[in-house]
Amino acid sequence: MLEKKLIEDVLDAALSKGGDFAEIFVEDKTNGNIKLVGGLIENNISGRDFGVGIRILDKYNSVYAYTNDATDENLIKVAKAAAAALNSSKVDLKLNLMKANTSNNNSILKSLKDIPMTDKIELLRRGYEAAKNYDSVISQVVVGYMEEEQNILIANTDGLLVDDRRVRTRYYVDSVASKDGEMQRGYYAPGASMGFEFYDKVNVEDIAKEASRIAKTMIYADYCPSGVMPVIIDNEFGGVLFHEACGHALEAAFVSKGTSAFADKLGQLVASPLVTAIDDGTIPNGWGTTNIDDEGTPTQRNVLIEDGVLKSYLIDKLNGRRMGMKSTGSARRQSYKFAPTSRMNNTYIDAGKSTLDEMISNTERGLYAKKLGGGSVNPATGDFNFAVMEGYIVENGKIIKPVRGATLIGKGTKVLELIDMVGNNLKLGQGMCGASSGTIPANVGQPSIRVKALTVGGRKED
Repeated sequence: MLEKKLIEDVLDAALSKGGDFAEIFVEDKTNGNIKLVGGLIENNISGRDFGVGIRILDKYNSVYAYTNDATDENLIKVAKAAAAALNSSKVDLKLNLMKANTSNNNSILKSLKDIPMTDKIELLRRGYEAAKNYDSVISQVVVGYMEEEQNILIANTDGLLVDDRRVRTRYYVDSVASKDGEMQRGYYAPGASMGFEFYDKVNVEDIAKEASRIAKTMIYADYCPSGVMPVIIDNEFGGVLFHEACGHALEAAFVSKGTSAFADKLGQLVASPLVTAIDDGTIPNGWGTTNIDDEGTPTQRNVLIEDGVLKSYLIDKLNGRRMGMKSTGSARRQSYKFAPTSRMNNTYIDAGKSTLDEMISNTERGLYAKKLGGGSVNPATGDFNFAVMEGYIVENGKIIKPVRGATLIGKGTKVLELIDMVGNNLKLGQGMCGASSGTIPANVGQPSIRVKALTVGGRKED
């Protein structure tokens, strides 16, 4: 993507005014998005994004600059402009760039860009018909297809030279049910770091019917009661609660500044002994899987919490310096326009021994949150609130009726302590995670879990 001599010259220019480390990140990304609304193609957008990011570290400080002009003269100019932000002495640089070999966690069998557009549109039409015809209560359906291929090259003054190819696709269905002037939404959006073979492994009609099933169920549901009660949170997208309420607080970007609820707690019991939490960037073809992170460090399986004990954080190079700890292969960024920082890849609570039926049968009165929606969290305190997309009231060990309008409110660290059952049905779901280094694909997941006491916000008094 760039000649080795040019890379060396850029890195040398980046340290012309001081600093102890420089890095160049080159990105060439193509993407495509097709959206079907009401059975008609509303958007069919494709594009290409190319650019170069240059970062300089000076102990615990960082300077970042980027450009989409990759001519020799401009890259040297940008590197020197970034270097001018420093006020120290030039470091003598003796570069010996060595091309690194990486493992391939994401095998690609069918190149997305080689598939005819007609085949992709046919996938959307099939999904639309299945979702719209699910029930007469379904009033609107939006179906979308996404694909991207990102090729990157990373080099730094430690001598690293490495590249990576990242291919992803995702399919989503958004169904709306309408009745008596009210509307309820159902949404389902699986994806993977795969080529078009992904659509041999999933059934788009099943995806569509699931979205419409949620919408139909919720349009007939009563409003949820409020109060403190046991809450059973199902697998797959239930994992968004751990991701948001706890996962971000385990990122070194917060821990290194002491603004995390988990700062200075390594080796301490921070969760129920039933809880083991993992971030694994190596899951084959996982939505958040890469071969290397966005600093060029190989991704790895990081056990964050083991049997309730805090074992590790998610660490990038800069925050690792601040903490005196090595990178865990957790540096990520949306594109060359962002400096990397510590982020999650595929984060989940590991499987336990209970079954979902056991959790329900052992609950006298509570809420079964089958699917969670969006929410917000404060990483410093762990305080969160999450909407329940699909919920049910449990009474006397049985699911009684669907309810809507439920919100889960609490503190991430407290929820971890109150988990008293962990299921054996681990499943991952796909999402997009936004933070200071942009929006990135990340898997969330867990088995079914039960929190023995959690505040549920609703429209009815319990």
